Amino acid sequence: MIRYCGRDFTPTEITQIRALIKNNPQFNRTRLSIEVCRILQWFKPDGKTKDMSCRVAMLKMEKDGVICLPPSTQKTKRDRRIKLTSATDPQSRVVCPVHRLPELNLQIVTKATSGLWNEYIERYHYLGHKPLPGAQLRYFITAGEQIVALAGFGAAAWQTAPRDQFIGWTHDQRKANLHLIVNNARFLILPWIQSKNLASKVLSLITHRLPDDWHNKYNIRPVLLETFVQKDRFAGTCYKAANWQIVGETKGRGKLGANPKKGTVIVPIKDVWVYPLDQNFRTLLKST
Repeated sequence: MIRYCGRDFTPTEITQIRALIKNNPQFNRTRLSIEVCRILQWFKPDGKTKDMSCRVAMLKMEKDGVICLPPSTQKTKRDRRIKLTSATDPQSRVVCPVHRLPELNLQIVTKATSGLWNEYIERYHYLGHKPLPGAQLRYFITAGEQIVALAGFGAAAWQTAPRDQFIGWTHDQRKANLHLIVNNARFLILPWIQSKNLASKVLSLITHRLPDDWHNKYNIRPVLLETFVQKDRFAGTCYKAANWQIVGETKGRGKLGANPKKGTVIVPIKDVWVYPLDQNFRTLLKST
């Protein structure tokens, strides 16, 4: 039994994956991941295949020598690099408290506006842009006609001790209900916007709006939000002001909880913040 992306794969299943690859040389990696999900009955709670998680798992299997995938048909990282355009050039400074800004609105990113969101994040967020895993929602936050902030939400971390202890769930409960947690993976106030209390106001608007948006898109209503705030960069002040709770800090083991070499921190230490979206969130997350 070997584990990838939070799922245990039996020797029989690995054999099935190898046979699928061997018997279907015309399948690209995307098609293979979809077929593997169907064979292994690996589905999301909404009934769709977990092909993105499967694709990541298969890439890790290949890296470990477990399987051999066909060559990638995707463009290279260099080809996929986001090109910066005048659309995201810095603008004139806006200096005023949030109550003096025009009305704030949340706009869900669409296929037509996805490239613009990616470009802003690549250009101004310290982590840059990379695709969010699994189910996701991204927002532009506007004040009148002007974009002032951006936010992105995706799949929750597979495991993180502070959050899991805060919930008090078991391994099986986490496996069954992790989809009810959503991770705030990106949050950016554009650097020329200097507006007191804007960040906490935006977070408050999102916590009221996101559950309905997520349910409308995925037929799942999340009950808890999480985020990770890098300790050596930020204090998490806006999350505290928006009534999020700090529940501990990470151990530098990455999103999937991989075990680093003893004494080695492979990612920066981060504070773990959570925001319950339902007063019965623990009961819902611990149900089986």
